[in-house]
Amino acid sequence: MLSFALQFFNGLQITVVLSLVSGALGSLLGLFVAMAKLSKRDVVALLGRAYTTIVRGLPELLIILVVYFGGTAAITALTGRYVEINAFAAGIAALMIVFGAYCAEIFRGAIMSVPQGQAEAARSLGLKPWQIWLFVILPQMMRVALPAYGNLWASLVKDTSLVSVIGLTDIMRVAFIGAGSMRAPLTFYLVASALYLALTSMSLASFRALERRIEIPGH
Repeated sequence: MLSFALQFFNGLQITVVLSLVSGALGSLLGLFVAMAKLSKRDVVALLGRAYTTIVRGLPELLIILVVYFGGTAAITALTGRYVEINAFAAGIAALMIVFGAYCAEIFRGAIMSVPQGQAEAARSLGLKPWQIWLFVILPQMMRVALPAYGNLWASLVKDTSLVSVIGLTDIMRVAFIGAGSMRAPLTFYLVASALYLALTSMSLASFRALERRIEIPGH
């Protein structure tokens, strides 16, 4: 059992890194897609809508499989020999794509909640477009987006369990192997449940603390 305890610890590290990296990249992707959907250029807005519609309409597991096997097929075709894509990289890419699509909708709604007069006032003061986004729009939209964003992050932590199907040794993969080899499925899956519950609880607590920190008094 000691060996499985070490494997669970390693699996926990992989799950945490997977969540942080895919979450950070997915947040950036979601912000750019949200800006694209609000663009006055019809083609850009259409591409943004197509991305969120397609990704949100597909199961997360299917996207992971498509990215993993599609990436393998693409690299194999380019190199002329079979090259299997790294499972960790595929997991990050797939989760980033999924997380980015849902983030885009949250960010889009939050951006729309910022009064247009704020941007107009900033322009009248001579601020450049990137300064308006960075110092005026983003701080205000994050107050609106944070509750939904925190819930979405907790969902991301749970969705990392899906990458076990492509061979990545995360918490779920360790539980699956241990349950089969030790013939104690309940024990191993309960341990996995406790680890995921601890991660999501810490995530939600962190976002609640952040919400209180940036809350405007009297609102």
